[in-house]
Amino acid sequence: MQKPGVQRGRPTGATTFDAGPARAFGDAVRHLRTLDGIAQETLAHLASVERSHMGKIERGEHMPTLALILKIARALGRSASELMLETEARLPKSEG
Repeated sequence: MQKPGVQRGRPTGATTFDAGPARAFGDAVRHLRTLDGIAQETLAHLASVERSHMGKIERGEHMPTLALILKIARALGRSASELMLETEARLPKSEG
């Protein structure tokens, strides 16, 4: 019997998007950005991200990759761990 070949990528229909953490992360980014008085467009520029993409992240419509989380944290002048702590504080109680 022959083993099935390994296919790259996600299985058809699979998704890794989870709205709760995405919204919590976006809220954390928006909170820290406004706390520092940084415009969304400026933050996007500092993180080397399109402004529209940053808007989707802040609205919780997109879950960024680890690399992008690190870029956003750096652009905010914070560590990724600070950004994650802020995100955890905003998670719905059922998800934490």
